[in-house]
Amino acid sequence: MTTTFDCTDDLQRSEGIAAAQAAIAARQCVVMPTDTVYGIAADAFSPQAVATLLAAKGRGRSMPPPVLIPRPQTMDGLATGISAEARALAGTFWPGGLTLIFHAQPSLSWDLGDTKGTVAVRMPDDRLALDLLALTGPLAVSSANRTGQPAARTAAEAQEQLAEAVEVYLEDGPRPAAGGEGAGVPAPLVDCTGPPFPVVRQGTISLEALREVVPGILGAGEESVPAAAPANEAADGTK
Repeated sequence: MTTTFDCTDDLQRSEGIAAAQAAIAARQCVVMPTDTVYGIAADAFSPQAVATLLAAKGRGRSMPPPVLIPRPQTMDGLATGISAEARALAGTFWPGGLTLIFHAQPSLSWDLGDTKGTVAVRMPDDRLALDLLALTGPLAVSSANRTGQPAARTAAEAQEQLAEAVEVYLEDGPRPAAGGEGAGVPAPLVDCTGPPFPVVRQGTISLEALREVVPGILGAGEESVPAAAPANEAADGTK
């Protein structure tokens, strides 16, 4: 039976997190807030739970969900070959809206879909999400909507689309705030299996901000980083 908890109330917040933890352990799906939109979440290490998540969204295995983690150190248990540049990106932008793609640890017995041996990882900047992740461990999380429909900004909006496919809904107010920075814009996605590091999807963090940390990051469609303009040209825009 689907249950919704109002996590703006302290008592319901505690009960909701406990119910969500139990649902995850039972290989069921929950809806939780993140720092971008609401997400539908399942145990990343349960193929059955991930299959349920994909079915709820009406999505096939060709679009595997990313994995949310409670702390940066967790990525070492999920990924291999993590470079110093990738760690610098995580150190600068986590918790927050940046997803990084790595080679997955080959020893892990999971099935997120047709990942081609990779895993997309993010640490969200949301207290409720992090509190739940601290109890459950890594969760496969995708936006809480049917594929092709608008992303849900509240648990109520998610329930309109996902209904009984989700066991627990954690309502914690709109994500992100109406009119706020990044409203309706996804988290950027950077492929860190290289070098080079191409931006697979643009989002709330600009390419310029990413290049302040890793200068060699490639923008969408770029094959090399554009050469820097001479100082006088950069200053006044003339040629």
